[in-house]
Amino acid sequence: MIIIDTALIQRQSKNNPLRIGIIGAGSMGQGTVLTIETAIPGMEVGAIYNRGLAKARKAFDQAGVTNYIEVKDLAEADLAMGDGKRVISSDPKIVCRMKALDVIIEITGEVEFGAKVTLDAIRHKKHVVLLNAELDATIGPILKVHADQQGVILTNADGDQPGVLMNLFRFVTTIGYRPVLAGNIKGMLDHHLTPKTQKAWAEKHNQNPFMVTSFADGTKLAMEMAVVANATGFRTGQRGMAGPACKSVQEALDLFPLEDLLNGGRVDYILGAEPGPGVFIIGYNNNPALKPYMPVFKMGDGPYYLFYVPYHLPHLEVPLTAARAALFNDAAITPQHGPVCEVVTLAKKRLKKGTRLDGIGGFTCYGTLENTDVSYRENLLPMGLSKDCILLRNVAKDQPITLDHVEMPAKRLSHRLWKEQMNYFNLENNAGEPS
Repeated sequence: MIIIDTALIQRQSKNNPLRIGIIGAGSMGQGTVLTIETAIPGMEVGAIYNRGLAKARKAFDQAGVTNYIEVKDLAEADLAMGDGKRVISSDPKIVCRMKALDVIIEITGEVEFGAKVTLDAIRHKKHVVLLNAELDATIGPILKVHADQQGVILTNADGDQPGVLMNLFRFVTTIGYRPVLAGNIKGMLDHHLTPKTQKAWAEKHNQNPFMVTSFADGTKLAMEMAVVANATGFRTGQRGMAGPACKSVQEALDLFPLEDLLNGGRVDYILGAEPGPGVFIIGYNNNPALKPYMPVFKMGDGPYYLFYVPYHLPHLEVPLTAARAALFNDAAITPQHGPVCEVVTLAKKRLKKGTRLDGIGGFTCYGTLENTDVSYRENLLPMGLSKDCILLRNVAKDQPITLDHVEMPAKRLSHRLWKEQMNYFNLENNAGEPS
């Protein structure tokens, strides 16, 4: 943190700020722009993409940025930035390809659209920060392969639960304790909630009801923990994780089979615990010389110890991820082990043949975590690819949906990349060729 601060202050003193492109000016995108422009030295937002430009204008306006213009093509955008102006555009390719931008922050939560802009940015040698666990969980490992080939960083974000968990994981490792469980703290979960049940809460907090539903039905949790699994190599102990309920995070040491955690590590969560929403790591150290120190600091008798962070602040911390990537060639959290876990698709209700699945946070299905070898062996439909698939047969409530159950939309980049990922990492199933 001190190194990042110092490096950014130096950029500020030399009038050479990092220039950031924002893809998606929703609530979190607007918060990120506000943080960069009002709090972070040595960094500025050079360009914002949004489908509707009113939100892009709002993002700059509320941050006090007035020297921006709408652009229609790349040449106009590059010229504007050369003249010291910022730009807004309804064409994501312009933002992904602008010469003056150092880092692209993708904040849409969309898998197919996110795949297109992320791959475009990587091909134009931009570092990419994903505030998009849905994309990362689905095809993050193969996107990292493409990023490595181009010599750029692909990373999920500091401040979102996966990034906070990975930073805590690194800390626990660095002080000599072996992480054996990476955990999320979830306030509530009901797999059968829909945008209708969540509409009032979403409107009250100026949020997208589909996104809010994905938080409540467990899909976003599964996506986040898939990102953590692919970064750490930890697996889930069972489909959907165990997710024991408790009142305090301090109870976590009593809720998991600790001896089993030594066999490769696990991702999981606890439900209803305070303080939340945060994350925790269970670390192991059986060194008898170190053991007497830990009770003094109220850490228990060991050899398993609980470390936790009681908050996450995505819009405040994601700019630090951009700085890590551009200044230090470092990722907050990135796939290091290929696709270890995958988020698979289950029916929210009894679904009839011919139903069009409405994807993440919708009325028809929800996602849950499964180990990738099991998912591929059973030919399960990745939740990130579920949108607009047509059912070819009836599916019972809470039953997994397989690739054989659906007709996939034609010519989707995300599906092609998922197949490329499967082949690259030598995984096999009978899913057929990509559309």
